[in-house]
Amino acid sequence: MRNLENKVAVVTGAASGIGRGLAGVFADAGMRVVLSDVEEAALHATAGELRGKGADVYAVPTDVSRAEDVASLAEATIKRYGAVHVLCNNAGVHTGSSPSWESTLDDWAWIVGVNLMGVAHGIRSFLPIMIGQDEEAHIVNTASVAGLMTGGSLYGATKSAVVALSETVHMELVDGGFKPRISVLCPGLVDTNIFVSGRNRPARFADAGPVPSGWSTDAARQAFKLGRSPGAVGDQVLEAIREERFYILTHSEFAEHIEHRTTQILNGDNPTSLLPSAR
Repeated sequence: MRNLENKVAVVTGAASGIGRGLAGVFADAGMRVVLSDVEEAALHATAGELRGKGADVYAVPTDVSRAEDVASLAEATIKRYGAVHVLCNNAGVHTGSSPSWESTLDDWAWIVGVNLMGVAHGIRSFLPIMIGQDEEAHIVNTASVAGLMTGGSLYGATKSAVVALSETVHMELVDGGFKPRISVLCPGLVDTNIFVSGRNRPARFADAGPVPSGWSTDAARQAFKLGRSPGAVGDQVLEAIREERFYILTHSEFAEHIEHRTTQILNGDNPTSLLPSAR
């Protein structure tokens, strides 16, 4: 998908982090951008900043864990711009690195609801529109390098599921002869606020369990501040869309970790991780 000027992009989780970086890169490429996020004040602040630079943007508050919210986002996009060409299912949360058995049912419901079902809702609401347009279109699902490696607790489980879902949809589109294409974004360390996701945790997923063990918020924030900028990741995504490249790996230094897991699977070895334990 080479020509992106005046095309319409939708980005979930666009108020901050990678989503904000994607929105800025798309706007710089001359696209019209629909921004969505559950964090309304930050969403409108990002939209205002982009408008101040001359971008054509539209902000739609959205909780991607709710199917009806994502359906409304699709309807609002078509009503505003009449088409959709790029969808970034990017919204994501983190619940910490506690052992899986210490996580509450609300932890599970929240992280699966956003990280996995948010992607599923986006595919169900937008892909039929894209197919019906019968023109070039592209979906980018944000997973994580954690989805290609061993470990990661609940977060890693949801991101592995996003990788598998994306691979499945890719094959379905190719086998069906449909024009839209799809990519899965698997970033490593990026300068985001993913480890303070609790600020946006809905009341229906209220956390009544123990404080998660593992990395402290301060330690996680310091580590991720050393990561790649969201704008740089946005540039990589834009290039991948233009090249119709499926796997988007932002950090080559994680290749040995991915290879380590693959080798263990092929050898029938028990899983281990090359990363130091967070506990």
